Amino acid sequence: MLPSGAPKNCSKTYKVPRRPFEAARLDQELKLVGEYGLRNKREIWRIGFTLSNIRRAARELLTLEDKDPRRLFEGNALIRRLVRIGVLDEDKMKLDY
Repeated sequence: MLPSGAPKNCSKTYKVPRRPFEAARLDQELKLVGEYGLRNKREIWRIGFTLSNIRRAARELLTLEDKDPRRLFEGNALIRRLVRIGVLDEDKMKLDY
C-alpha cells in the first residue's frame, strides 16, 4: 500500500494573455523583462494574475457593510499583504481608496 501524503496544490499560478501576438503588449513585456531582469514572460503573467486576484478580493469586500466582521478581518489581512509586498504604503492602510 502506498503512503498517502498531503494533496498538492495544482491550481494555476499565471494566466496567459488572451491575444498572444499583440504588438503593444509584447513591447511592454519586453521592456519589463529587460528592466527587471526577469527570466521569461511567465513571471510577468504571474504577477498580473496575483494582482488581479487581490483586486477581485478587494471588490468583493467593498460590497459588504462597513461594520461586517468579515470585511474588517479580511480587509486588514489584504491591506497588510499589500504593504508587505510593497504595493501600498503604510500611511495609506485603508480599504476605501
